[in-house]
Amino acid sequence: MLLSFLLLVAAPMTATVHYLRNYAHDQYSTTFGFAVRSEDMTTAQSLLGGLASLSGASSSDTDILFEFIQSRALVEKLDRQLDLSRLFSLPANDPVFAFDPGGSVEDLVAYWNRMVTVSKGAGSGLIEVRVNSFDARDTLSIATAIVAESTTMINEMSAIARADATRYALDDLEQAVARLRDARGALTRFRSETRIVDPRADIQGQMGLLNSLQQQLADAVIEMSLLRDSSREGDPRLEQARRRIAVIESLIEDERRKFGLGGEATNDDGRDYSVLVGEFERLTVDVEYAEKAYLSAQALVDAAQAEAQRQNRYLATYSEPALPTSAQYPRRIVLSAVIGALLLLTWAATVLIYYSLRDRS
Repeated sequence: MLLSFLLLVAAPMTATVHYLRNYAHDQYSTTFGFAVRSEDMTTAQSLLGGLASLSGASSSDTDILFEFIQSRALVEKLDRQLDLSRLFSLPANDPVFAFDPGGSVEDLVAYWNRMVTVSKGAGSGLIEVRVNSFDARDTLSIATAIVAESTTMINEMSAIARADATRYALDDLEQAVARLRDARGALTRFRSETRIVDPRADIQGQMGLLNSLQQQLADAVIEMSLLRDSSREGDPRLEQARRRIAVIESLIEDERRKFGLGGEATNDDGRDYSVLVGEFERLTVDVEYAEKAYLSAQALVDAAQAEAQRQNRYLATYSEPALPTSAQYPRRIVLSAVIGALLLLTWAATVLIYYSLRDRS
């Protein structure tokens, strides 16, 4: 039992303490935190169409940034800038905690995720990053580079979003211009074919003429009644009054026929007047709708272009990376205690199993 204790507990524990004390290199750590924020902005489209504007923090941006800090793309960028392989392999005699300079990119990414710890607050959108390295200045350089690359990535995402918004707004504007051009062209063709600028105004004018004819008819009937009372049958004035009444009634009937009162509604060319009015109203509605769509599309383009000229999404660093003044890792006492406890539990379990099997045999 004593020999097994020396082999399974004392010897490994002694080697562990010796390694942590004489070979494990000090690691300096710095912690910083940030969040992705968006500026509140009321744009012109909210006045026209009630579209929502950007505000607050975007959880999707935070998720993207969380994955970006742990990604191979960031590791390769910082390796080109800072030579991470060299910085992480500075302790030449520390194969446990240092990086093997002959390792592949995948090995460097795995080692990066050991030295750089990223945590994200649930629901808060805050990201906290802890960076470890074997030199205090190197630790600060790595942390500063992470902040710079994260800012660049957020700006690129914003630029892509703004470019897409501007392109879509310009496409909508082009369609609105084409729709307005077609609507106005159709209205112009209608006026040219019918020789009527505004059927509603034309109707008002003809209604005035109809009212005037009806007034003349009333006057002519009164005049004939007076002549009938004061003259004899065969008086030429009575015949003239009758012809005058017949002409006025004929004119009134023609005017009524144009509006469909007592017959088919037709204009001077013989076409259905009610159909012409309906067609004119449809074309007018199309023009009005196209004009409103054009104004809305133009406002969206102006808002998108104004938005493209400003940074509405940015990285808000609430805890700046600082130069560490003392080494915090590896925690030799904690590691020694944990390894000693595991070795002791393993030895005790092994001894119990051995004596249990021996007693049964």
